[in-house]
Amino acid sequence: MFGLFLFVCIAILLSVAFNQHFRLFQETLDKANKDTLTGLNNHGYFKEILEKEVTAAKENDQPLCVVIMDIDDFKKYNDLYGHIQGDHLLQEFGSLLKASSDAANYIVARYGGEEFSIIMPNTNRKTAYSFMNELRKKVNDTHYKGVEGLPYGCLSFSSGIAECEKETYSISELLNKADQAMYAAKNQGKNLVQIYNGHSEYTVQRSLSLEKELEEAEFQLKIFLSKDVYTYRHSKRVYQYAVDFSRMLNLSAHERKTLILGALVHDIGKIEIPRDILNKKESLDPHEWEFMKKHVTYGKDIISTNKKLEDLIPLVELHHERYDGNGYPYGLAGKSIPKLARILCVIDSFDAMTTERPYQKTKTFQEAIAELRHCSGKQFDPQFIEPFIAMIKEFESSGDEQHKEVAASIVN
Repeated sequence: MFGLFLFVCIAILLSVAFNQHFRLFQETLDKANKDTLTGLNNHGYFKEILEKEVTAAKENDQPLCVVIMDIDDFKKYNDLYGHIQGDHLLQEFGSLLKASSDAANYIVARYGGEEFSIIMPNTNRKTAYSFMNELRKKVNDTHYKGVEGLPYGCLSFSSGIAECEKETYSISELLNKADQAMYAAKNQGKNLVQIYNGHSEYTVQRSLSLEKELEEAEFQLKIFLSKDVYTYRHSKRVYQYAVDFSRMLNLSAHERKTLILGALVHDIGKIEIPRDILNKKESLDPHEWEFMKKHVTYGKDIISTNKKLEDLIPLVELHHERYDGNGYPYGLAGKSIPKLARILCVIDSFDAMTTERPYQKTKTFQEAIAELRHCSGKQFDPQFIEPFIAMIKEFESSGDEQHKEVAASIVN
């Protein structure tokens, strides 16, 4: 009996100690995941949740929206009343935001500074817009100390909404779209909700600013002149095809610029491939081919060093993915491959077939066209095959030879 009593006592003590340690661990974990000022999820934890929610939305074919919002003229409020009062405003705003989001089963976080973000599972862009616009009006109608000194005479925010699609490449792309839409709202006078659609004024302005990056990419590409002139000339031809094909497609200004610039640098990772593999005249052996395939990963690493070019990462890394899922590096299929990468795959493959390569015989235009049709729905997205073929036939009928030799100018 004494032994049993002692055993029970020890078990109770261990249980209490375990519960205390577990509670302490949970408190520490919560602190690590929470913003200390507002008590909302912090930036890092928000991105972890978003990664899981995006994966779930794609797997279950459910809509999902992400919102980034920024309190309008917050710096002016801080200048007028000081940072302590500014912190109080952030706390109150965060509380209102959390209450509204919790009621809709949304996930809210402090994104940084006066920026906040919301994950909206099972929500399309129309519903997200309705929710955010109602929230915007609620914030306008809620009195906060000192907001009468702001331009609108009340507290306001600008927000951008981006909806996750099957071809969404990463959460960074999704957040970038929401961020662009938010800045579009700012540029239109603030206190607005903007849905990303690729045609916003801010997006167009941002696209036009790629001209300098286009020139920089051209400069980088000239490295190939000394290492592999084939890759240099191939990249320039693919770039020219992209210029012409983008005119035929229903692309936004930003998409068109991204496709053109991505086409120019899509093989930039081959800089890291040994010269003897790049210039080998015989077919590559399996080991060499595996090494060659790494150029997409090397290219992603190179492009990632320049934040201005981050929109090009999907084109550089994924232009060898196949529509049927048998491509590389990830084996993505269908519309899980970003649209511009699917377009670039068609352009890149056509030029590869019709010009000399170390590991493939040259085809005539007619043979290449037949191959495009044969691989439609397998290697290529069918919706882009016939428009591209129509463009090629137009070049042939007009006797246009510039697409066999690169156009040297940069598109404006």
